[in-house]
Amino acid sequence: MEDNNKDDGYEKYCYLCRRPESQVGKLIYMPNSINICQDCMQKTFDSFSGGGMQFMDLSNMPNLNRNQFTPVDDIPKKQKVRKKKEAEKKKEESELTLSSIPAPHEMKAQLDEYVVGQDHAKKIISVAVYNHYKRVLTDSMDDIEIEKSNMLMVGPTGSGKTYLVKTIARILNVPLAITDATTLTEAGYIGDDVESVLSKLLAAADNDVEKAERGIVFIDEIDKIAKKKSTNSRDVSGEAVQQGLLKILEGADVEVPVGAGSKNAMVPLTTINTRNILFICGGAFPDLEDIIKARLNKQSAIGFRADLKDKYDKDPNVLQKVTMEDLREFGMIPEFLGRLPILYALQSLDEDMLVKILKEPKNAILKQYRKLLSLDGVDLRFDDTAYHAIAKRALEKKTGARALRAIIEEFMLDIMYQIPRDDNIGRVTITGDYIDGKGLPLIEMRGVLALEQ
Repeated sequence: MEDNNKDDGYEKYCYLCRRPESQVGKLIYMPNSINICQDCMQKTFDSFSGGGMQFMDLSNMPNLNRNQFTPVDDIPKKQKVRKKKEAEKKKEESELTLSSIPAPHEMKAQLDEYVVGQDHAKKIISVAVYNHYKRVLTDSMDDIEIEKSNMLMVGPTGSGKTYLVKTIARILNVPLAITDATTLTEAGYIGDDVESVLSKLLAAADNDVEKAERGIVFIDEIDKIAKKKSTNSRDVSGEAVQQGLLKILEGADVEVPVGAGSKNAMVPLTTINTRNILFICGGAFPDLEDIIKARLNKQSAIGFRADLKDKYDKDPNVLQKVTMEDLREFGMIPEFLGRLPILYALQSLDEDMLVKILKEPKNAILKQYRKLLSLDGVDLRFDDTAYHAIAKRALEKKTGARALRAIIEEFMLDIMYQIPRDDNIGRVTITGDYIDGKGLPLIEMRGVLALEQ
């Protein structure tokens, strides 16, 4: 018989109701890796005594047929929750503490190494995250309870919304779950329930509930769950999802499936308190500019010193003037916006910012290609005309920084293909003419470079 009392660092679950030992109390251990809580055991006795049956051999009971249920010990590790005492033993030295939280200016300085521009957004996110984790780590401040600093960021596609959140989570060394609001639906319909966002956070925390309760959840494409303005069918992926997210954003005990996206009888559940989880929502909000312009143009008039109707038509950063009222008109419900008190917009990228993105960040795309070619002993260089030619082509695509990768992949294909064929190539210089299709890259051989040195 297996030793069912062995402690492997994970919680054991009731074989019938699938609740963990931390919720139901001490389990009754039985042969064949069967653990049953006292409630289910009592119900089993009651059902048999009422029917006049004798409770003799659990292995012959139809409800405990091994073909119908998966024994708890056979549940995959990704669906097991770590015990709290085990999690406390494995606290890393690098775990966030009140003394180790980077100050806002330090956080922004680290963001500057990876994210180009967006100074206003970086200041806001640094201060909000700093205040949030001070609140979490102190847990109380006399009689004053500090509210959560949930954020809503608005910005055009490719402006760096997801990248900002990824970088801040890496700086703080906290679990991060990035999820997409487009897959969420109202409970009972095909798609992910709102609890699935917490399932991803739990997985990112290695199923450590205590660690997950201090993590960050980034819900992308939040504009896709706006209320549908004209529809006769039930809005199961719009307003209903916003309402489903309300209790999670504010802070509540939520039953979360472990290792799966939706609740069902075969998946263990655990409880997560969302009071200390930081939620950041982001979206491109297409056509929001028109709503903002319409509001601003209400002040237009005829005569001297009057605002003209086309004053904001060519303003690339009109999103910076967004208000909660604009988002309500877009289709976000007031209760949802009220739980995201910090609202800010990211700037659209211009040519100079795109050039900086190519050159300055620690993991800039061109630095990655230089590294790849240096492994072949080849020095890759770009002149200034090449940087601006790439940025101009990216602006035409109107997909922000994402366009840079596609353009670079296109012109680097032949270079990456041909260079390994010739061991004599020592340096390749990319020019603006090559990007524009008017010339070839400048290739220098190893012998010539040796003579120059």
